[in-house]
Amino acid sequence: MELHATVFKSSTENSVADDIIPLCELAKTLEEAGEFESACEMLRPFWQGLLRRPETGGLTDEVKAELLLRAGTLTGWLGSAKQVTGAQEAAKDLISESAALYETLRKSDKIAEARVDLAICYWREGALDEARVTLRLVLEHLGNVHSEQKLRALLNSAIVEKAATRDREALRIYHEAAPHFDFSTNHALKGKFHNAYGTLLKSLGLSENREEYIDTALVEFAAAGFHFEQAGYHRFQASVENNVGFLFASIGRFGEAREHVNSARSLFLRLADQGGAAYADDTLAQIFLLEGSNEDAERVARRAVHALKRGGEQTVLAEALTTHGKALARLEQTHVARVALDQAVEIAQNAGNPDRGGIAAVTAIEELSSYLSVESLQHYYRTAETLLSNSQNLSLNTRLGECARRILSIALDKSNEATPAATEVALTPGFSLDSEVLRYEGSLIRRALEESGGSVTRAARLLGVTHQGLAFILNGRHNDLLSIRSPVKRRRRSIIRSH
Repeated sequence: MELHATVFKSSTENSVADDIIPLCELAKTLEEAGEFESACEMLRPFWQGLLRRPETGGLTDEVKAELLLRAGTLTGWLGSAKQVTGAQEAAKDLISESAALYETLRKSDKIAEARVDLAICYWREGALDEARVTLRLVLEHLGNVHSEQKLRALLNSAIVEKAATRDREALRIYHEAAPHFDFSTNHALKGKFHNAYGTLLKSLGLSENREEYIDTALVEFAAAGFHFEQAGYHRFQASVENNVGFLFASIGRFGEAREHVNSARSLFLRLADQGGAAYADDTLAQIFLLEGSNEDAERVARRAVHALKRGGEQTVLAEALTTHGKALARLEQTHVARVALDQAVEIAQNAGNPDRGGIAAVTAIEELSSYLSVESLQHYYRTAETLLSNSQNLSLNTRLGECARRILSIALDKSNEATPAATEVALTPGFSLDSEVLRYEGSLIRRALEESGGSVTRAARLLGVTHQGLAFILNGRHNDLLSIRSPVKRRRRSIIRSH
């Protein structure tokens, strides 16, 4: 009797194990379509849902790895949609365990799939360096293999670089990847490619004032909508609507912009995607700011921040806090605005997305310069300059330069108010205009060098001149100020000799 029970139990376990792989494949199809709840239901016999570990006792390593991978990716996606605290950490743990099992099984394609999904979790959290390194390893591992996982790795690499404001690097990856996507028959994946590519072109078009980029972005969004419709992926169609809405707002077509974004928000809510709805709210708040409707912007931005604080997507939260801080500043709620912007800087830095923190610091200077001390403004500038040091976004570099000139102007005005007699010059016999101009120029350069800690590069930005221009002035007309500048770092001699 005992022997019969043991045999029956073993037979049942094998049957259950045989059922898991097909159910995981079906769950993956639903997940890719954005039907996250339905995908979870498919795995309900073996997994009780978010923040729970699947039942893997008695399963083979291959079956166990697939179940852990599906549970992990669904935890990441559903955690993002519902803004569940700790979901991304739980997702990373499950996916990492799956990847380790696939490595022991030497399943190359599955290792790549797990690592791409792990990188997506890092990206959601704002840990861009970790995401970048993980995706680079996938591409190195796959080499010249043409596969769906390589397309996913290329696509997400470009998305990560765009998030890091390394727009030119992202553009290079998209150009490299485009021919590979042309041969793909996966409508969902092609839709994601066109949507992400369109988002980058929109950013480049606005930052560089390139009308052809904006026109091409609209074409890419249309292509994304077509492929998502073919695949039946309504959740991702909402993302396209949101992107098109912001693009229309940036060219002044506010009515159409609000129509598209409200449509996206309604679709996200219909799909119970709180994260997507919050992101649409942030876009809507930015549109209201462009229109000058500051009270509406503050109300909608506050709603976005409230929703995003529950989840672990720190980059998106930092962006929403920046929008909210901007709206509060324009309503002259300066103290609360500064708190929101400081939170944005801190959250982005802690998450590993310095560029998003730099944008918040620049926004603080732009919106609060009339209310802050020169010392506070200089602190924000140094923070922004450091955090945006690797940015390839031209509009951000322009904004940073404008901030430098604004701070210098405020500092000079306050200095003149404090010592008005210092600016008065007696027009007596022997007065020399050239000497007075030279003296005043020297005082400005001295102040800029002192405020920048001796850095000629930073001082040049404060003065609105080039590094080379300021160095020429120092060496020529004001060599008495050379002692203030930081020591010149000599370039290392190249190890490559010309023959």
